[in-house]
Amino acid sequence: MTDLRKAREAMVLTQIEARGVRDPHVLSAMREVPRHRFAPPACLPEAHEDHPLPIGRGQTISQPYIVAFMAEALELSGTERVLEVGSGSGYFAAVLARLARKVVALELEPELAARSAEVLANLGIPNVEVQTTDGAQGWPEGAPYDAIVLSCAAGTVPEALWPQLAPGGILLAPLGAPWETQWLTRFRGGPSQPERLLPVVFVPLR
Repeated sequence: MTDLRKAREAMVLTQIEARGVRDPHVLSAMREVPRHRFAPPACLPEAHEDHPLPIGRGQTISQPYIVAFMAEALELSGTERVLEVGSGSGYFAAVLARLARKVVALELEPELAARSAEVLANLGIPNVEVQTTDGAQGWPEGAPYDAIVLSCAAGTVPEALWPQLAPGGILLAPLGAPWETQWLTRFRGGPSQPERLLPVVFVPLR
């Protein structure tokens, strides 16, 4: 456990802080959430390295820097309700759970949703609700959300998500063609005036 904590600390120092992420709450969350617990056992030696990890069903855990960058871009203060679309392993949801009041995590693949819910429960993270559903439809039952984040790429933001965003809320999404470079794009309150933040490559929204 000590070696894993040291590896996580090195991950934050060299991959995240060194690239400009400054929010102390985000850095603390990245230090505290055990990334290796969300990865398949075969990936344990790579759990803190600077790249995505495969988790099966064509999905991945995102690169640590991208997770931290996206968390910082949401500008969370700790009181928000957050919707994550395409939660996969549940790792980003676990990070968000330390930064927000409540996280609703949507995952299409039942196997991944069940696994992530089990890991989150075993880690004692009570404020993440995992739902197996089509993320493009969002989760109206929990709306409105102060922040909505897509952890998968789409050509455009699914229309069903806009009514679920609270007034003045932030929506963050990788926009672009599948398997090509997309732009991590931030919207405040609605679809007007998008901010392009960072070129990224995410698995596509299905």
